[in-house]
Amino acid sequence: MSTRRIPSGIWIVGLLVAALAAVSFLTVQASRNEPAKNTASADSKPSAKPHPSALKPKVHKVPDDSGAGRRIVYSLSQKRVWLISGNESTARTFLVWPGNVPPAKGKHSVTFRRAEGTGSDGVRIEHAVYFGSQSAFSNAVDGASPAPDGTVKTGAIRETVADGTALWDFATKGTAIHVVD
Repeated sequence: MSTRRIPSGIWIVGLLVAALAAVSFLTVQASRNEPAKNTASADSKPSAKPHPSALKPKVHKVPDDSGAGRRIVYSLSQKRVWLISGNESTARTFLVWPGNVPPAKGKHSVTFRRAEGTGSDGVRIEHAVYFGSQSAFSNAVDGASPAPDGTVKTGAIRETVADGTALWDFATKGTAIHVVD
């Protein structure tokens, strides 16, 4: 019984035709989902300018009763951190991903810092800033922010790499941390 082989050139042409067909199909689908473009006509009016408040970034007000002076404020309900400078201005604010063991509300201070290591969830971390009995801010080296593993109790409060670097630079040993609702 003889078997005939299909020449490799025919395989290449077949794959090329299939790829072009797929790209064409996806292009047609994308153009159907695209909003209609606004074409100007002689009697069309220019669009209204956006209200100035729409151009300003949203301000996240520091929670009341969150201390005074240079400090870090962490809101459990907002999952947000503020870095407050000595003149009471917000140097930076950002969202965080808390672990499943929340820190106690109230005033704490930075007790220990670790440049790098492994979190209790097995993730490589950096810029760990410890406070309270079992809480720490840190960022995953790979930038990931996974949901905490329900089988592992962790007081880790994760932030992005950029926010982790900012918090690390701000949070020297002894820096006040106010945990609020």
